[in-house]
Formats: sequence, structure tokens, C-alpha cells
Amino acid sequence: MAHNILVLDDERNYLVVLEALLDEAGYNVTALSDPELALTYLEESEVDVLITDMKMPKLSGNEVLEHVHRNYPHIPVLIMTAFGSIESAVEAMRIGAFDYITKPFSNEELLLSIAKATQLADMHRSNRLLRENLEERYGLHNIIGKSKAMHQVLDMVDKAAPTRSTVLIEGESGTGKELVARAIHFASPRKDAPFVSVNCMALAPGVLESELFGHEKGSFSGAVASRRGRFELANGGTLFLDEIGELTPELQVKLLRVLQERKFERVGGSAEIEVDIRIVAATNVDLAKAVQDGTFREDLYYRLNVVRIQMPPLRERREDIPLLAAHFLQKYASENEKDLQGFSSEALNYISGYEWPGNVRQLQNVIERCVVLTSGDTIAVDDLPAEVRDEESQFKGAVDLLPSRLNLSDTLEKIEAALVRRALARNDFVKVKAAEALGISKSLLQYKLKKYGITGQK
Repeated sequence: MAHNILVLDDERNYLVVLEALLDEAGYNVTALSDPELALTYLEESEVDVLITDMKMPKLSGNEVLEHVHRNYPHIPVLIMTAFGSIESAVEAMRIGAFDYITKPFSNEELLLSIAKATQLADMHRSNRLLRENLEERYGLHNIIGKSKAMHQVLDMVDKAAPTRSTVLIEGESGTGKELVARAIHFASPRKDAPFVSVNCMALAPGVLESELFGHEKGSFSGAVASRRGRFELANGGTLFLDEIGELTPELQVKLLRVLQERKFERVGGSAEIEVDIRIVAATNVDLAKAVQDGTFREDLYYRLNVVRIQMPPLRERREDIPLLAAHFLQKYASENEKDLQGFSSEALNYISGYEWPGNVRQLQNVIERCVVLTSGDTIAVDDLPAEVRDEESQFKGAVDLLPSRLNLSDTLEKIEAALVRRALARNDFVKVKAAEALGISKSLLQYKLKKYGITGQK
């Protein structure tokens, strides 16, 4: 694909020469003599590289450069200047010009500079497309769910995203905490800056400290060079700290300081490094209880818990399961080039009634497995793994979800509520059929729906 070059010079002779030279070199060239017209052209056209003269009527080359740098920072600008105006060219480089060429110029020198500028333009375009792809992939619209619980999550994300406030996302493993963290980032003013993620449980404490704060050369055995940590890499953007509840007491103290002062030192260093970052933390641990137990600092907890988002487990938003299942079916059928029509009604009822201890992540893996292994055009009950279609396995899975220390009365109510939700899901949310499956009257079912706040509809 030929690159688009805009050439701006009030001397007609230079325009003719440049247009012929660049056209012969394979570029798409637009040559203009009016700088104000060039600014209008930039608004309406795709430009990869701008070449502008330094001295022109109406607007100088530096004024054009400042406008482009402010409004189109992805466009490299080459400044052309007479030999006696080198000081102006140096000033242009300070403002942000990619390069400068002295008149009269060497054709080879000019073409080499343009080639380097187009390489930079290509890199900017790739980064822009990658960023747009990430925004598309992790935008709010990619968080699937119509349940009341997910509407509350999306409402919190919508309110929190434009702010600078720290966000704490709590929920079981597999509920989509990182997806929400990315949605917050890409809906925020920081979306063009980095989103940097680190799992605090995946690394040993010493390694994690270096990973977060970076280290200086020679600070420990194997530190053969200085290295920037995740805090520096996330500067201007968002740092996502997953499994924050696993931090050691020493790292909790260091993190608290960064949250308070936005300053830190690398491991083995003494120079303070200041960063502008937003922290989004996530945990499957009850941090309030960890504070009570003395395993998590109370002051750090309050620093993190500015905006709290609670991710509901999948079993508590069963009306979202068919939507998620359909989404994953479409995704993996497309990836594996399989023409699948959907799920049988019986299979979908089993999927909707299962407890999903691994939440959305487990559902995603199960649907991928079904897509790969099914030989028909519809996912049937026999295509489902045993744990989803076997009643005894389902009951054991549900019991495993219960806390080890529990109140019997509260637990029985939780089990009853889960059974009611599952009966509804298994029977297409038809209350008469659900009541019959449970062996109770419809009026008693209505009472239990009201008692447990179950909507009783898809």
C-alpha cells in the first residue's frame, strides 16, 4: 500500500520537483502551497507523512508543526529549511519535528528521511489499530448479561471509569474480574495509555517486588541490568493488580506508600520515581474479613476500597447463562469452522441449571469442548461433560461451594434458593413445571420466589 505524503511549500518550483520525485518513488503525493488549505486537508484526508517548508506566508512551518503535533500526533513532520535557517530547524526538532532537510536538498537524503518517517507512521497505525481492537474487544458492550446483578456491575463501571479513583473488584475466580478492569480502562480518559496487568499470586514475593517496582543493576544476584517495573510501565495508564489479597505484609506497606504518594524506589535504588497511574485491584478473598483476621492491612484496604464492584457468581445470575453459552458457541464454532445451529432445549436447560463452581471461565471451557467434540449440528445433552448432566455430580459440586464453617439455617436457605433457581432454569422458567419438578404447589413456589428475590423469568 502506497503511503500518502502531503507536501507544503509556497515556492511552486519546489512543489513540482517534490511531486515528481515522490511520485516516481511510489508515493501518493498531494502538493499544496497554502498552509491554511493544508490544515483543512488534514481534517478530511488520510496523511502518513507531512513535508513542510519553514518560511511561508500566513503560517510558518513551526506553526503548522505545532498544529499537527497537537491534533495529529501520529503524523511525522519533516521540515525543509534554507541552509542559513538551521537554528529554526533545531527549534522545530525541539517542538517535535521528525527530521529537517536543508535546501537545496539531496534526493537520496530526502527519500531516506521519508522512508524512515513512513516506518514510524506504520508503527503508529499498527498501534492505533491494536488499541482500537482492544477497545472493541474489552469495551463495556462485551460484558454479556441482562440480569439485575450485571446491570448493577455495568452501572458501577460506567460511573467509575471517567474518574481517577482506585477500584476494588471482588468476586469468585472465573467471574470476569479482569474483563471488568479492562472495560474500566478503555472507558476512561486513560484508554490511549497502557493497561498493565500483574497476578500477585503467580510470583514469589521477592520476584513480585522486582516485577512491580523494577530493580537497579546489581541489586541482587542475576540483576545484570536495570529494569523498569510494572508501575513505571503503566505510567499514564492503569495498573491491574489481580489477587491483591495474596500480597505479603512487606509488599502491602510498599503498595500503600505508592497509593498515598504515587512515588517509589526500584529494588536496590534510592532515587524516587513518580508515576501517574490508576490502580484497579481484584481479589477472590473477602478483604474485610482478612482485615479482621489481621492478614491484610486496614489502611491499605481503605485505600483500595474507594469504588467497590462485587462480581456475582454465575449461579446467581442464571438468566445470563443462555446468553453467555450462545456467545461462546458462536465464538468457538467460528474459530473451528464448524456450522452449529445452537443447543437442544434439554441441553440448554441442563447448562442453565448447573451450579458452575468455576463460573464464566468454566462455562467457556465447557462450551469450547462441546463445539470441538460434537459431531452433529446441535449441542445435545450427550455432548455435555458428565459433571453438567449428572445429578449426583451436580449435588457434590453445589456442596463443595459451601463454606467450611456455616450456619445450618442460613445454609439450608441458600440450598433451597439454589434448587428453586435450578428448577426454573431446567423448566424454561415456566413456574407450573418448576413447582411440579420441586414437588410443591405453585403458590408455595411464588412465596419462595418472593422470599429469595428470584425474578422467575428469563
